[in-house]
Amino acid sequence: MDLNITVDISRAKSSAVGSEHGVSPQELKDLAPRVEQLHETLVDERKRQVYGFYDLYKDDATFQDVQATATGFLEAGYDNLVILGIGGSALGTRALASALLPPFHNFVSGRSRRNYPRLFVMDNIDPITFRQMLKVCPPKKTLFNVISKSGSTAETMAQLMIVVEQIERKLGAQAMKDHVVVTTNPRGDGAPPSHLHPVADHYGLKEFAVPLNVGGRFSVFSPVGMFPAAMLGLDLIGLREGCAVMDGRCGVASLDENPAYLRAAFQYLADVAKGKTVSVFMPYADGLAHTADWYCQLWAESLGKRYDLDGKEIEAGQTPVRALGATDQHSQIQLYREGPNNKLINVVEVKRFDRTLRIPDTLPGIDALDYLRGKSMNKLLQAELKGTMDALKVSQRPVIRIQLPRLTAHALGQLLYMLEVETAMAGRLYNVNAFDQPGVEEGKTIARDLMGGRG
Repeated sequence: MDLNITVDISRAKSSAVGSEHGVSPQELKDLAPRVEQLHETLVDERKRQVYGFYDLYKDDATFQDVQATATGFLEAGYDNLVILGIGGSALGTRALASALLPPFHNFVSGRSRRNYPRLFVMDNIDPITFRQMLKVCPPKKTLFNVISKSGSTAETMAQLMIVVEQIERKLGAQAMKDHVVVTTNPRGDGAPPSHLHPVADHYGLKEFAVPLNVGGRFSVFSPVGMFPAAMLGLDLIGLREGCAVMDGRCGVASLDENPAYLRAAFQYLADVAKGKTVSVFMPYADGLAHTADWYCQLWAESLGKRYDLDGKEIEAGQTPVRALGATDQHSQIQLYREGPNNKLINVVEVKRFDRTLRIPDTLPGIDALDYLRGKSMNKLLQAELKGTMDALKVSQRPVIRIQLPRLTAHALGQLLYMLEVETAMAGRLYNVNAFDQPGVEEGKTIARDLMGGRG
């Protein structure tokens, strides 16, 4: 079986949904020379290491350090792994864990988990949730991974301050090094200091560095995502191999051969030429639900910009929306089919699940259920997917279909890497900086002032 993921744009073409809503061959042909030119720009920036997300998967030394550190902590026998982080410091780990761990991982026994810890991603500062986590995850049995490049993220540092107080009070300050790992900016070489550096120095904490040229939402293949993945026993080799496969496919400018550029071109044209201002990401697998959340941050924060690279005010960007099949066929699809035709729907399909669940021949008194008897839940989910896509086509709603052969680390590595490269190219097509987030910083500054902070 082919291990590569595929992208099918046939249902987003003008031949499928009409010229008003679908991209025509001529529109794609007209855009191709620009994509080729922008490809050269991205290749040059990669060579000059302006943006480092492309090559994270190649960093053997970091992966060896991540794996060795995780092995050491796993031997200590922690029941819980708690991530203190927000945005890109949390969403990548959620996506990896959701896709590659068995469902309800936290609810099975340690033996059934093969003694890997339960995972708690604390990506918000709701006091009720955080207090309950502290009760469920006592410091003695918990490893905390605090993630912030600058060490100035208010939410994350507030969480850390509470955790430090708990550890010092219950276990003593000397125990900090056994219960806290830091992931932050590198030291030296002109890197801005992180507020987490003195914390790590004071307590003697293990410290991972995130390259300066890698932003949070592009950091899943750095220690931000890979250390938690190693602690959970995920297949890091498969993830890296998946990245390598997709990197090879994305190394050419051709829209026919590069799935990331093809998707970027279709999403860009759908927005600026067809009025599709909303990009829906709708996987038909529960394991990919958090990948949809990860995608929403990547697409929104990268492309939602007021000014272009020339300083012109443009207010660019599609609005990403997370949906889940078949669940949201019973909520959102009504809007997508009969509401404003302003959406491009990205359907993500897993062609073969690792398990088949047969629907038994029960409830004999209900003849209306005969069509389900003896079939499988797998077949029903595939039918729901196909039925939704066909119904959307009838309503002239464009759909791009991404197919994963199976939900494995190899396939997930391909998917996440492709979406990152797609976003980089889309940023260039919109002529915006896909790697900053000025709109986020102002809100942080106001919140800091309200709390009595300075600077």
